[in-house]
Amino acid sequence: MILSLSLIKLQKWRLKHISHRNFVLLLSFVVGLISGLSAVVLKNTVYYTHYILTVGFEAEGVNFLYLLYPLFGMALTVLFVKYIVKDDISHGISKVLYAISRNNSHLKPHNNYSSLIGSTLTVGFGGSVGLEAPIVLTGASIGSNLARVLRMDYRTITLMIGCGAAGAIASIFNAPIAGILFGLEVVMLDLTMGSIIPLLIASITGATLSSLIMGKTVMFAFFSVAPFDISNIPFYILLGIVAGFVSLYFVRANRYIESKLSNIRNTFRKLLISGIVVSLLIFLFPPLYGEGYDILTDILNGRGESLFNGSFFYSFKDNSWLFLLFIVLVLFFKVIAMAFTTGGGGVGGVFAPSLFMGGITGFLVAKAVNIFKFVDLPESNFALAGMAGVMAAVMHAPLTAIFLIAEITGGYEFFLPLMITATISYLTIYFYERHNIYATNLAERGELITHDKDKAALSRMKITKLVEHNFLIVKPDATLGELVKTIARSERNVFPVVDEENNFLGVVFINEIRNIMFSTELYDNTYVRNLMFMPDTIINIDATMEDVAMKFNETSHYNLPVLNNGKYVGFVSRANVFSSYRNLVKEFSQE
Repeated sequence: MILSLSLIKLQKWRLKHISHRNFVLLLSFVVGLISGLSAVVLKNTVYYTHYILTVGFEAEGVNFLYLLYPLFGMALTVLFVKYIVKDDISHGISKVLYAISRNNSHLKPHNNYSSLIGSTLTVGFGGSVGLEAPIVLTGASIGSNLARVLRMDYRTITLMIGCGAAGAIASIFNAPIAGILFGLEVVMLDLTMGSIIPLLIASITGATLSSLIMGKTVMFAFFSVAPFDISNIPFYILLGIVAGFVSLYFVRANRYIESKLSNIRNTFRKLLISGIVVSLLIFLFPPLYGEGYDILTDILNGRGESLFNGSFFYSFKDNSWLFLLFIVLVLFFKVIAMAFTTGGGGVGGVFAPSLFMGGITGFLVAKAVNIFKFVDLPESNFALAGMAGVMAAVMHAPLTAIFLIAEITGGYEFFLPLMITATISYLTIYFYERHNIYATNLAERGELITHDKDKAALSRMKITKLVEHNFLIVKPDATLGELVKTIARSERNVFPVVDEENNFLGVVFINEIRNIMFSTELYDNTYVRNLMFMPDTIINIDATMEDVAMKFNETSHYNLPVLNNGKYVGFVSRANVFSSYRNLVKEFSQE
């Protein structure tokens, strides 16, 4: 009660002294600060958990604790989610997109912290996923809940979700431009000055905070990029194509495995199966442990043989062909380990795995070409380009990928190869997957907001809120006289006909009976069942507004009946739909 009164006083003071635009800018700074701090806390927590668990592991020989750690971490995560959170916190970025599209940009308050804890338990103990999706969900939730507490409108709440996501990405990678582009490409905010400036503030705040606390090497940094040789362009094109197909495997294998695991209803059985698979894969292929950024750092610094550390295959590291085979196996099993981690109850995302797969892919292509010794490709450069390629394709976010790797390398000398590889990779996968890995399921259900304002507005509209109930119903056995009395009381010209169980039988349209309405001699021997007809277009209560708009566009009807499993619900009118649509488009278009 005291808190509510304080918020009301704050709201009144704010409305009196601070303009809406200035308050949004201030709010974006606060959201960027908190989301950036959350990213720093998460990264440090996972780093030190990982370090404590693996300190002393030998490079040569096997480490049997790999058989225990991932299963144990996933078990702790499942227990935390099932008995404390009591809500699904997996697939964080998909949840953010769903909240924007279908839940008025509302995210639950527990998302402010639950993903941080869940991902720490999963990734810290070796789960083969990344931290970016959990921290994006955390940052977005902070933005959503803070804006809601301050009674902001839908557009501002959505913008604060983008600011939280941008601040988190900028902080965890120390890459403010990538943070902004992530908000535009993945969260799908509009490219307007009203969006750009708050995103800039949030991203700069998050990146500055991480630099102050953690220094420049927040994730990993690589400043020794070899000079770009224009004669290598064909190989970057080749890498783009390979990265595109690797990304296609990434997306479809992940989707297939998770769909199969979702059919296992028993939580603990699913956990046991998935945990054993992940633990066994990490035991055989230690590079699959956790996010994999330490492996990428080694590759970028010319220590590619570190891929073999702690594995049965350590003695093969000096054999070039077995080296390539081992890399291919790591690529193949990374997706499987990732999908079993998330499908089995772990909390994490695909952001880091996509960078890992890209780095390994680029390294593999360069290594394979260099074996033949007719050209000497810079393996570190190709690893970086591969990271941009796979990330661009998996997330359908080529600009985010290009600028992220450019910011990681500390300059733009390597910009052209990044652009070539990311663009070719994105175009390759786009022939097969029209939406990114986060949005595919939402798009299939028609629940995805896009930069298309028409679709964005329609996706926010719900038919249940547009159904009109002031249509007087009539029974099929009613006489014409009884129908005329009903018409006299009605404000509408359409009358639904239903039976005793509310089953929809048809309609009587006043224009169709106008010629007999005043023929009193027909009042007692003419019945509604002889006058009604079944409309050619009917709407189901679960239809999307895109379907409704299409049906209005295809017909000349002004009102369409809405049914729920054959039962009459009401009517939806062309005028009401258009008015609601116009208001939402106006809201989306405001600067």
